[in-house]
Amino acid sequence: MARKSTQVAIGGVAAALCLLLMFCTGLVPFATYALPALAGVVLIAVVAEMGWRTAMVVYAAVALLSLGIVPDREAAMLFHFFFGYYPVIKGLIERLPTKVLQLFIKFVLFNIAMILSYMVIIYVLGIPDILESFGDFGKYSALVILAMGNVVFGVYDFALTNIVIVYHQWFRPKFLRKI
Repeated sequence: MARKSTQVAIGGVAAALCLLLMFCTGLVPFATYALPALAGVVLIAVVAEMGWRTAMVVYAAVALLSLGIVPDREAAMLFHFFFGYYPVIKGLIERLPTKVLQLFIKFVLFNIAMILSYMVIIYVLGIPDILESFGDFGKYSALVILAMGNVVFGVYDFALTNIVIVYHQWFRPKFLRKI
């Protein structure tokens, strides 16, 4: 019983923190990409303490709630399609036998998620402002932006790896084992 109540408590606190970060995308206009990524980082602690299944439940709750209450729809879609679940499944992907296969799956997943995310943003939610902002860059601007996104994703993945290391080697022993 204590384990279940701990799961619910940690999941609730993590979900609240993720939703707070997602809600802040409406307050800070340039945080459309950074805050969903940061909200996903919160789930690293849930994975470490409660496992990936609990983290996926927290992700699902935040993804659904953010669709209704987050003012920045683009940020909500980015969390929903990629930044919310990627920190949770990153460890599962890294269990694969070769580094090349791991990187291949990570980048394919990122590209599919970004393409689907923006297709939903443009064609389902009907937010054409994104297409209009590409106008000055020419007809290949979406590909250039996706390529730049791949570079940023590589940095994000490297940063997540280091955050997991710091969490396990410094934060967890220093703060969580004293409770």
